[in-house]
Amino acid sequence: MRSVAIRPSPRTFAPEFGPRGELRQKIGESGRAHLDRWLPFLVLHRAADPAGSLARRVALNSPGYLIWSPEEDEEAAEALRAIGAALRDRLGPILLILVEDAPWRKLQADAPELPPFLVRIGMERGGEAASRALDALAEACGEVEIDLRRATVDTAAPVPNAEVDVAEPLLGDADRLRMTIPPIYRGPDGRPYPRLTHDLAVALGDALLRAAAAFMHAGPDGALPHYRALGRSAFLAAALNADKKLDAIARSYDFLLSLTPINAAEAMHEFIEGQADRAPQFRYRPLTVDPDLAKRDLYEIDLTLLEDPTLERLLCAKRRELDYQLTMLATRNTLGFRPASQLLYGAVDPLLLGDALAILAASGRRVPTDGEAVDAETIADAARALVERYRRADDRFDATIEVRDDVSGLLVSGHKLMISRDSRVARGRVDPLLAHEVSVHLLTCCNGAAQGLTIFRSGLAHYEGIQEGLGVFAEWAVGGLTRQRLRLLAGRVVAVDAMLGGADFIETWRGLSRDHGFTGPAAFNIAMRVFRSGGFAKDAIYLKGFRQVVDLVASGASLDPFWLGKIAPEDVEAIEELLLRGLVQPPVFRPEFLDRADARRRIAALRAGLPFDRLIELE
Repeated sequence: MRSVAIRPSPRTFAPEFGPRGELRQKIGESGRAHLDRWLPFLVLHRAADPAGSLARRVALNSPGYLIWSPEEDEEAAEALRAIGAALRDRLGPILLILVEDAPWRKLQADAPELPPFLVRIGMERGGEAASRALDALAEACGEVEIDLRRATVDTAAPVPNAEVDVAEPLLGDADRLRMTIPPIYRGPDGRPYPRLTHDLAVALGDALLRAAAAFMHAGPDGALPHYRALGRSAFLAAALNADKKLDAIARSYDFLLSLTPINAAEAMHEFIEGQADRAPQFRYRPLTVDPDLAKRDLYEIDLTLLEDPTLERLLCAKRRELDYQLTMLATRNTLGFRPASQLLYGAVDPLLLGDALAILAASGRRVPTDGEAVDAETIADAARALVERYRRADDRFDATIEVRDDVSGLLVSGHKLMISRDSRVARGRVDPLLAHEVSVHLLTCCNGAAQGLTIFRSGLAHYEGIQEGLGVFAEWAVGGLTRQRLRLLAGRVVAVDAMLGGADFIETWRGLSRDHGFTGPAAFNIAMRVFRSGGFAKDAIYLKGFRQVVDLVASGASLDPFWLGKIAPEDVEAIEELLLRGLVQPPVFRPEFLDRADARRRIAALRAGLPFDRLIELE
């Protein structure tokens, strides 16, 4: 993926445009000119105090800007003249948007706690296109709401001049808007409130894009597919660097393996043979990372340098999730692990618990065995054959299959599917299992690896719920989601709820076996997963995620964004924006089961109104 580096500015500014119009050059010591591509607008900002200026942050969020300090007026004038001329020669009319900070004044003792949230905007020069841009900017600013305060917009009076109006002598015939930002982000002592500053900068930067889109709509090229298509179309080096550092920290440990017992089979034998009167003692792998040192490295990554609010939000959320994971590793097998787990995965909501109990109350049917159960090597051979089919379409399907002694069941970590050597499953369950593990987990990993940032391979924050839901949906789509399998997922929900409610291992095991009809070994495996490392709340997300996917499909929504990489439902809008901007690409691989006739028939029935409680009845 293309990145852009800063080049020094000569005394006489000569813009060094790239093939698509990209430009990133220094202006003096602290200024900079940036253009993501050929665009008919520039955001301008001149600040005597760059570090304390919100207007500067707003400008930096734009795909095209010129920022400088008063000491750099001469060089900024050269840059603005040269860049403006090049843009007009290439694109025709251009729009300049000058953004400035309203002066902060110390509040009087009897004054209200907060200054008025008044955004002043105006058109200093321009015709019909600039007028439309002004209307769009006024509408967008009027919709800004920060900390339960909605902005008011003043367009009636001329906007006060900035300290030095550099645009008038340089581009007298350019359409120009001006926006003055109120100091509501500053406290009584003048210091900014960090979160409010960030949110206001993002909101007003978004408003400027809407104004630019309205200006362009009035021009010869017409309307854009969406105003956010104007956002950055290339990753800055700062974004690539931050992503690389986050990935290095994420790859320094294997989260699930670190929390999975290595003696599960032995512990189950001892528990069952001992009449289930003593809680099992689980053993774990040594940690490969010092959580405290990893957290230090995590928060040394400066995400404010990204100059892209959407990417900054995605990477900030991922950093917070890694923080939670490291907290869980640091508290493994202590009383602190359970609340740390709940912080990441949440509690079981009443509706989900109701679904789980209803499933467990229904009569079940046994998994069809097709006359035999197959071993781990047979499962592995089938998995390798499926991987090879994807690889024949494109060799970027980079996945490996391992049979191991130190895992339980089937587990995907990154590009690797690990299968417990003790695994035995009915032959009829192999295809559904591989649809889940290979055609969802490995496929989204490979698709994510084809994007420009590794975060799409390792997973955006909170992706696990929908990811597991997609896996269960895959089992259902190929006709392999039996009532027994669905009962297992429901049992996990009930066990997580019991664990979070204070039940211990033996109480949970007895509830599963006595009240819900699970065999002793099945109840043990559920309880082991839920109580590993001190109380792991993750297992409720399988049924929750499945219900989310079912509801999405039933509503007519597309699952296509979820194949692009490992993303969460709340990130779909951001992914669609990044697709418009060309920062991410459509998925290389699509799950093969979606092209099967029986899967298409089931999905069509779901879209036609098949209720959730009748999914398993559909053959």
